[in-house]
Amino acid sequence: MSGRRILLEVCVDSPEGLLAAVAGGADRIELCSALAASGLTPSPGLMRLAAQVPIPVYAMIRPRAGDFRYSAAEVDAMLADIDAARVAGLAGVVFGASDAAGALDEPLLARLCAHAAGLGLTLHRAFDVVPDFAAALETAVELGFERILTSGGALTALEGADRIAGFVAQAAGRIGVLAGCGVSARNAAQIVRRTGVREIHGSCSRAVGEGGLAPRERALGFVDPAERVTDKASVAALVAALSGQDVAEG
Repeated sequence: MSGRRILLEVCVDSPEGLLAAVAGGADRIELCSALAASGLTPSPGLMRLAAQVPIPVYAMIRPRAGDFRYSAAEVDAMLADIDAARVAGLAGVVFGASDAAGALDEPLLARLCAHAAGLGLTLHRAFDVVPDFAAALETAVELGFERILTSGGALTALEGADRIAGFVAQAAGRIGVLAGCGVSARNAAQIVRRTGVREIHGSCSRAVGEGGLAPRERALGFVDPAERVTDKASVAALVAALSGQDVAEG
């Protein structure tokens, strides 16, 4: 064993969340807006702020909630958002797209990847809805993605651990496999042991709770009752849980 710790990526959707993730010891940031909607494209202002932190930041490129089948207008927005991430000085971008059958939309993804030349590339969980995982993984390799974010097509990475292990075996070092969804300090080590992944993705969040919300804003519907915020202590706990999960260098 080399002693290199498993990499931790934390998804955040606010300036405070960004600072909490860095302070807690995250190795990389997935920068979003609207994590309650599973993450949408962050604002240019948040991208510029994130470019100042000392760890790599990848911006989510997802123009709306819902499925991953995009109109021509939505694709134009995605291309512009990739430009914004580059101008801000971020390390990479995160995107995915499906065709009418649910498979990866290879022509669109090839276009987006070409437009993002020079930036790091993560394929998001559009991968988890494909009908043929093995074929989709090969497509991701051919398109030049660095990694695939996946729960193994399950509700959580722990439930999908056996399938994720299969992805790691198939990838054989040609592409990274980033296990995410439902990851916490309680189960991260088990997920790593069962899958063989070298990267873990988590939200490391806590509920805001009644005391953290202005009652007038809540009453008028400006605040989601289920709102969560990135928690420095939760990030640190996940870092600690992963600290003994060393991996052999590839």
